[in-house]
Amino acid sequence: MSIGRRLYDFLLASSEAYARWDFEVSTSILKNRKKLLIILGLATPIFLCCLAEAYTQHEILGGHAAYAPAFYTVPIFLAAIGVGVAAGLITGCIGAGGGFIITPALMAVGVKGILAVGTDLFHIFAKAIMGTTIHKKLGNVSVRLATFFLVGSIVGTFIGGAINKGLYDANPLLSELFISSVYALLLGFLGFYALADFLRSVRPEVRQNTAAEENKNDLSGLARRVQNIALPPMIPFDRRVIPGGRRISAWIVASGGVLVGFLAAIMGVGGGFVTFPMFVYVFGVSSMTTVGTDIFQIIFTAGFAAIGQYAVYGYVFYTLAIGMLLGSLLGIQIGALTTTVVKGNHIRGFYAVSIIAGFINRAATLPKKLVELEALNLSDWLVNGIETVGNIVFWGVVAFFGLWVCSKFFLNMGKLRRHAC
Repeated sequence: MSIGRRLYDFLLASSEAYARWDFEVSTSILKNRKKLLIILGLATPIFLCCLAEAYTQHEILGGHAAYAPAFYTVPIFLAAIGVGVAAGLITGCIGAGGGFIITPALMAVGVKGILAVGTDLFHIFAKAIMGTTIHKKLGNVSVRLATFFLVGSIVGTFIGGAINKGLYDANPLLSELFISSVYALLLGFLGFYALADFLRSVRPEVRQNTAAEENKNDLSGLARRVQNIALPPMIPFDRRVIPGGRRISAWIVASGGVLVGFLAAIMGVGGGFVTFPMFVYVFGVSSMTTVGTDIFQIIFTAGFAAIGQYAVYGYVFYTLAIGMLLGSLLGIQIGALTTTVVKGNHIRGFYAVSIIAGFINRAATLPKKLVELEALNLSDWLVNGIETVGNIVFWGVVAFFGLWVCSKFFLNMGKLRRHAC
């Protein structure tokens, strides 16, 4: 198997693990009236205060220049709700994380990159706090595993946050270019691989090997090699799952935490995005222990990155975070219910196309950023035209996907009611 294919499988597993966590948390919030009232109670005063600020002191909030934060408008808040709905529809309907498109989508509606990352992280942190009942999961948490992982992830958030802030302080355009480039590379790789995988999967003869591979209980070759590295201190885990348990070097776990924290602080995707497949496929931790440890660490990783690296410097739009949270709660439920009436794996094709649309959107902004940095010499009409096409493609695909899912949901309300009964 090629390195590219392994990386794609890892990213896809990450996306699916994040989607499962997101769905579980959103369902937990919706089933609890107290949590819903808290969210609505937070949303109303924050929104009113930001409206007043935007009207009276919009220059403090920022102008349209690249050297200021995002200009606050009511349409941007409504767009944040729409971004949350779109990400929720992808998560609930496809079973793969919609977090890939949140930061690019916020940037596409005019939010500066560093604010988009900080706001997305805060949205993930708030959702984890609101929806996760840790005490129910503590029986599956390896405290030592989580502790060393969190030490590494906090270091990673320092590194990622310092890079983002350093670039922004040096030149805000560099920060925009860096974030857009990272997303363009990641989304391009994942999107085209996902499209090729979808086209391959529609052939009936290819569908049989996946289930056998998923049911393997044995360790992967990589996990065996990792656990054989006897670099003290060693962490024991999975004693309740496997006779005698397993052991792994704390240095390896902490190194994995550094990577997760770095990605969380750079991209705003949240620690849980990479943690699950890393624990299972690289560290060789059982799924039960991974779930508990993942939920335990995501609050601290996302929270520390959001608050310690972005919020204290003014790089979080709380109103937009609440808007995304409200939108995603709605979108996830609609998407999940729609899967009961939509058959076939063609919906995977929509996922691939939406990821490619995100890639096109971020890649289309790069020429303009390079021209503004005087690293490229192109006419204004050309770079503006490329950026406009990227926005049209991205929002066109997202809108089409959203309308398609919602139409399936409303046209099949009768079936959904009977299914619920």
